[in-house]
Amino acid sequence: MTIADSETTGTAARTTRQQVLVLYLATSALDSNVVGWARYDGTGTTSPTTGDSDEPPYRTGVAALQDGWRLFQAAQLIPPYPGAEHETSFLKHEFFYEKLVDL
Repeated sequence: MTIADSETTGTAARTTRQQVLVLYLATSALDSNVVGWARYDGTGTTSPTTGDSDEPPYRTGVAALQDGWRLFQAAQLIPPYPGAEHETSFLKHEFFYEKLVDL
């Protein structure tokens, strides 16, 4: 529907924006604890930043699903290289969620 269509039909045009939530979980299971997170708000109504909270937005990945977030990407399960099982690296259990918000 275009703006012209909404004017002729009397309905308001909807503008949809995306909010993104990135959760890093303790394991690859969605019901494991959140150990890191990032939020991005395409609506412009909030400006979350890294480290803006001491508490994660959700305790588990499933809790985010129960609150209406849609899971759209999960991390690939890649086994550690032999001999590197105990080395520090990136957080590997990364899950991307989205909410579509009408403005």
